Amino acid sequence: MIFKKIIPQTLLGRSIIIIFVPIIVLVIITSIIFYQTSWNIISKRLTQSVVADINVLVKLIDKDLEFEAIQIASEDFKMKIKIKESANMRNNFEKKQRGILSNRLKQALIELDIPFFYDLSNIDEGVEIILQIQENKHLVINVDKDRLYSETAFVFLLWMLFASILLLLFSYFFMNKQIRPLKRLSIIAETFGRGLDAPELKSTGASEIKQTANAFNQMRTRIKRFLKQRTDMLAGVSHDLRTPLTRMKLQLSLLKNEKAKNELELDINEMTAMLDSYVSFVRSEAPEPIENININKLLKDIIKNIDLNNYKIGFLEKNIIKTSGRPIQLKRAIQNIIDNSLRYSNELNIEILASDDGCILTIEDNGPGIPDKNYEDVFKPFFTLDPSRNKLRGESGLGLSITRDIIRSHGGDIKLSRSIYGGLKSQIELPI
Repeated sequence: MIFKKIIPQTLLGRSIIIIFVPIIVLVIITSIIFYQTSWNIISKRLTQSVVADINVLVKLIDKDLEFEAIQIASEDFKMKIKIKESANMRNNFEKKQRGILSNRLKQALIELDIPFFYDLSNIDEGVEIILQIQENKHLVINVDKDRLYSETAFVFLLWMLFASILLLLFSYFFMNKQIRPLKRLSIIAETFGRGLDAPELKSTGASEIKQTANAFNQMRTRIKRFLKQRTDMLAGVSHDLRTPLTRMKLQLSLLKNEKAKNELELDINEMTAMLDSYVSFVRSEAPEPIENININKLLKDIIKNIDLNNYKIGFLEKNIIKTSGRPIQLKRAIQNIIDNSLRYSNELNIEILASDDGCILTIEDNGPGIPDKNYEDVFKPFFTLDPSRNKLRGESGLGLSITRDIIRSHGGDIKLSRSIYGGLKSQIELPI
């Protein structure tokens, strides 16, 4: 779980990690190996050279050639030496010295077989070494840092770090260009999934991304072709059936048997209502421009057309919801839900509020409701709970199917459940 939290969620971030982590590991390993080997060897060579020069100076001083020793140290060895008389100078160097340079310097000075102390705390001003050449006489040597310290090694490490950062920037630039088509694919797929007219995706980037874009374009073309064929077929069937129905109505007017006439009129009216619903379904498939929508205002417009003398309507606005979509279709979908509730109840409660993913519109009634097992069935085309009752009411079983199609085309969904008032609860979720 901790590992998942650390890893970036985006493909770009994960790609950069896949590329950059091996580089960082390589730099770290190289630095450790260099520090433990090359820097160790360089420090050993430098300290041995310095101690060899110090040994020469000590021998000159032992031969009472102090002036010559000071001159040689200054001109040839990059050292400054002083001879001081003091009983004990150990207190000046109580701080423990650490590091490869300290260890190598200590090993080299031990070979002189002379008591010594040294200080590396301020290496920029030189390394101070004190040798006890006699019982009360000390040789104080200030060695230039260039004699013991090589900056080229650290320049090498800095160049490695700089090169790694440069590679990271290049990786980010090129990976971002490769992932950009995937971002466009995501946006266009979401747009097309909401029922909007998404443009064709351009095939750019790597071959795999081009292949994905071409597959999406083919899928988009097939889906649009299928939807058009379905709509055209339903429109054609609805149009063709109106002609024989009209002839049947004319022939029915000449029929003298009242009982048969009434039965046939009932069947013809039922078929006419079904055809009207088919035509209405075809209209919902027709393109409509995307506009800004105020859901609160849209609901108020629907409530205005309800006879408040016969129905009790409660409307709770927790938030003002503004979004975009097809206003006529969306109004029709909500109208279908409200009409279904009012058909079997006399009390309706509507609530609208904002959520993390968009908005939630809840419609509850006090009617008889529907069985839990049929919550999904009622969204199927032509499904009716009571065929005889629905036919008499002029219903075709397409209302809720059309409603869910419209809501899903806007990127939302609708769910049914039991209302606290005993009837049906319809919950519509829409993105903002």
